[in-house]
Amino acid sequence: MADHAGRQLASKWAKTEALLSHPALADHVPETNRYSPAQLRRMLDVHSFVVIKPVVGSGGSGVIKVTKSEGGFAYTHRETTKRFTSFGGLVNSLRGRTARRRYLIQKGIRLAEVNGRPIDYRVKYVKSFRGWEYRALVGRIARRGLFVTNLSQGGDMVLAGEGIRASLGPSSVKEKKRKMRELTVIATRVLEQRYPGISQLGFDYGIDQQGKIWIFEVNTRPH
Repeated sequence: MADHAGRQLASKWAKTEALLSHPALADHVPETNRYSPAQLRRMLDVHSFVVIKPVVGSGGSGVIKVTKSEGGFAYTHRETTKRFTSFGGLVNSLRGRTARRRYLIQKGIRLAEVNGRPIDYRVKYVKSFRGWEYRALVGRIARRGLFVTNLSQGGDMVLAGEGIRASLGPSSVKEKKRKMRELTVIATRVLEQRYPGISQLGFDYGIDQQGKIWIFEVNTRPH
């Protein structure tokens, strides 16, 4: 185990800014900005699918999927989807969910799936007296009907290799695991330099349907 809990950094925005400062990481971070209605409109125009999540939060709580289509707009929170014909209607409804705390808006990634259920990955990296060590590399498959994969929201955990094999095929396993480890090492160096004292990191990775790896966020108090 780590010698102590280490420095905590709650702000997803602060950690995302740190990752974006390194060119080898920036290409793997989905476009991320502070939430505002104007930013939501712009990003929906560009991406048609975004995710809104609290700047401070964990376990998938408060995460909202927002989409734009020819028929209008929609957002999904947990298992409930609401549809709107106007952008104003969308924003007014979201205001009730986003008014009490600060949110980020992030480009949506269409994740590879296992039997129609999205899967992402958690890499737990911990500093002990021997240095930084991997403690977990696992996949998390969303509960059927949900887009968030968190175990606290009913997701299922599998070994990372099993998840990659089931979603992308056996030929992808070795390379995707290698790349996640490589990104983890680079990101840890960046974060440790900017925020000395961190000693526990949980990286949330996604692999999209074309096989590209994305860094969604980093936790300094990983479960």
